[in-house]
Amino acid sequence: MNTTPAAGTTPLSGNVLFYKQPQPLNPEQHAGLGIKQIPQPFGFMREAHAIPVTVTEFGMCATSYPVIFVGEDRTPVAVMGVRQGQNLFVDESGRVDDDHYVPAFARRYPFVFAADETSDRLLLCVDRAAPMVTNQPEVAFFENGQPTQFTNDAIEFCKEFERQRQATSDFMKLIRDYDLFEQKSVSFQPRDMQGRETGPQQKIADYWAISEQRLNALPDDKLLELRNNGAIGAIYAHLVSLLNWQRIIQRAVRTAPAQPAAPAAPANA
Repeated sequence: MNTTPAAGTTPLSGNVLFYKQPQPLNPEQHAGLGIKQIPQPFGFMREAHAIPVTVTEFGMCATSYPVIFVGEDRTPVAVMGVRQGQNLFVDESGRVDDDHYVPAFARRYPFVFAADETSDRLLLCVDRAAPMVTNQPEVAFFENGQPTQFTNDAIEFCKEFERQRQATSDFMKLIRDYDLFEQKSVSFQPRDMQGRETGPQQKIADYWAISEQRLNALPDDKLLELRNNGAIGAIYAHLVSLLNWQRIIQRAVRTAPAQPAAPAAPANA
């Protein structure tokens, strides 16, 4: 385990989606803490309409959600709602149906790696404000001052997540270098039960996508390079995922409040 310094000696910076009170995990500060089962395990996702994903997740996400690229950094996100603050795939019991994939960004919660500003390493942190973190745990973080198997497993999960984040950065650089991004938008036409239009079209999102036209126009050697880099599968998974916009819109219409939809916005990873 990358043992962290005593509490308060390492500054943390940046805002990360879901995390309200991240603290470097250490036996001095968190000796009596651990995890308990809670009634709404994914309740924290309820207000996240777009969740960051890594390139290896594109295929799994494509079975349920559009995968789009947002913001200056072209962050890949799975779109799980069309309105700010509403996730259409978290039910009233705070769960995601087994038929729908939960991104690793959410599955690692309440753990996260943070950069140690005083050194060149990553520190395992835990969100002290997470509802499953408790001083009456079912599974402890530490035993006799050492991380438990549960904590070590969390470390390995976060390490793998960081590896996939780096792979995603490499993928994004490749797509930029090949100039394959294009700007797109998606809207829907409100209709009544008889199918009649009930108002003007509503824009859901402006976003970046990979251009199939530009991809097909690449010379053979560039296509071969994309294939050899393992990028082709992710590209086509992204393109297929865009067919899910209609699924998202239909789900949103069934739960629609009387207000316009908000564009998908980037979330810090």
